[in-house]
Amino acid sequence: MDPITLGIIVAIALIALMAIGTPIAFALGGVSLLALIYDRGLSELTYFGETFFDRIAEFGFVAIPMFILMGAAVASSPTGRDLYRSLDLWMGKLPGGLAVSNIGACSIFAALSGSSPATCAAIGKMGIPEMRMRGYPDGVAAGCIAAGGTLGILIPPSVTMIIYGISTETSIGRLFIAGVVPGFMLAGLFMIWTMIACKMAGGYNNPMAESVERLKQNVKQNVDTNLKALVRVLPFLGVVAGILFALYGGVATPSEAAGVGAFLCLALAILIYRMWQLGPIKLIMRDSLRESVMIMLVIATAEVFAYALSSMFITQTVAAAIADLEVNRWALMGVINLFLLVAGFFLPPVAVIVMTAPILLPIILAANFDPYWFAVILTINLEIGLITPPVGLNLFIIKGIAPDISLRDILMGSLPYALCMVLGILLLCLFPGIALWLPNLIMG
Repeated sequence: MDPITLGIIVAIALIALMAIGTPIAFALGGVSLLALIYDRGLSELTYFGETFFDRIAEFGFVAIPMFILMGAAVASSPTGRDLYRSLDLWMGKLPGGLAVSNIGACSIFAALSGSSPATCAAIGKMGIPEMRMRGYPDGVAAGCIAAGGTLGILIPPSVTMIIYGISTETSIGRLFIAGVVPGFMLAGLFMIWTMIACKMAGGYNNPMAESVERLKQNVKQNVDTNLKALVRVLPFLGVVAGILFALYGGVATPSEAAGVGAFLCLALAILIYRMWQLGPIKLIMRDSLRESVMIMLVIATAEVFAYALSSMFITQTVAAAIADLEVNRWALMGVINLFLLVAGFFLPPVAVIVMTAPILLPIILAANFDPYWFAVILTINLEIGLITPPVGLNLFIIKGIAPDISLRDILMGSLPYALCMVLGILLLCLFPGIALWLPNLIMG
């Protein structure tokens, strides 16, 4: 059987398993195992085990559970509430100010947690009920949180950027800093659309009018409350700034920085919010362990899947076919973007990166594209997948937070933000310096 036909059969089998609800890791592992046995016989079982464990034994992957623990400590504490309260007051005078402040809170919380689902859940639990209570349409309330949550995989520190860096052997510090300007550019595009959507929906010029009036009546009390909330958030932002400085300055490796960051965030959550009871700490550890195991399983089985494809010469055949396309390099980039977009519809970001980044990187380099710029393009494509069906993880998180909002309203409210991301990709293609200027300035 020729490699292309075999690849199509493997892809159909993988999609079929995921369609019936098989977890990603088990679907990848099962298809890989069957394909290897078919192609090489039962002797390949030995290599299956070796490949599985060798991949996750890399020291660099220690950073992943540490950053997840750091994010869980932030997400499980009232940090998101304090951040939300502060931005709620200061951005309330904008059109659709409450929705805009939610996106601002998502942007900052993304930097604290490094996780899209955590960002979406933490800010959504407070923001959606508050927006609906003040008359915002369900689509606007749900859409701005679902989209804002996607920033968690782009604004550093980002777990997906770590995985890309390890998979492609590129600098994680440089990847982090490459995501800063594009991340806040997307947040700005989201805010602009939110203000337009609120105007179209009937105004909401100053949904904070009640809070502003209270502020006029009792200035000191309101300012003190919000300043205290902001002061409680600042130490966490300081930890993130310290981690980025350590990475960019070469002071520490990603694993070392992640370990220190996780310890400090956990200690700050306990000290600032007096989380002395064993219950909240156990909850943080449980959530961190659960997400870490899921991601590591996906990484290990995706590596086995990549090994199976390579053993059957599927990877080499597809890469050669793409490389042999006699088209303009931007047409090639368009094909790659379409491929990533479709992959993001069905697979979580971690799986897509581990499976595709090592294959696509040589093609990207041959076409004279920058690998750090491409990392940002890839990540934004995967962000779109988080708010589009059939998987759309953030859509289902919003549905869990507000079960009385229909999935159709959540989807329709999110789609304009997906178009904002497409616009962001186009801007990055026209002006690559958006992603490359800051890394070049800081790291040369």
